[in-house]
Amino acid sequence: MRIGICGGTFDPFHHGHLHPVLAARETIGWDRVIYMPASRQPFKEKQKTASPFDRFAMAVLATEDHDGLEVSSRELERGAISYTVDTLEELRHQQSDAVFDWIIGDDNLAALNEWRNLARIFELANFAVLSRGQANIPDNLRGHVTVDRSAPQNGAIILMRNATVPVSSTEIRRRVRAGEPIDDLVDPRVARYIHHYRLYQEDNS
Repeated sequence: MRIGICGGTFDPFHHGHLHPVLAARETIGWDRVIYMPASRQPFKEKQKTASPFDRFAMAVLATEDHDGLEVSSRELERGAISYTVDTLEELRHQQSDAVFDWIIGDDNLAALNEWRNLARIFELANFAVLSRGQANIPDNLRGHVTVDRSAPQNGAIILMRNATVPVSSTEIRRRVRAGEPIDDLVDPRVARYIHHYRLYQEDNS
């Protein structure tokens, strides 16, 4: 079993969270992809977000038509700051024989050394990096880099070189506040949810 895990605030969930992951799944062959909304991200502690329930609901709406994709409330239920290493420890305990690939964008690579207990993360999983080919990789991590997608057990930084979708959650929230359309950036069901529950009406970018 090979499982891709995509963590984030998802505030809101948009096309940039979905389409590159679907493309990567075709090339790397994940049996399942788990979206993992964070309760609080360590690098975004001061950012006000929609409620955990709203962010979870939007992710479910955006992914429900795609087999093999699921949304987990694990980090939301755990509360407090969501650290990747804690989530992977729990998943590894439940599925000791699975290969886990933690999915990130290439914009996260430069700060990877700041992640809590990175050495332990490499013992538990790989990083699958959605990259446009210009990844800024810290020098001390270059030995982990590979373009081999054939399921290394753990400890690799796999450069996927899949096209990313230039969509920004900040831009979506700005559009909502300005009364501008967002249907080209999010699933129509997510757009309806945002408007129905009047999310992002206040400036919390």
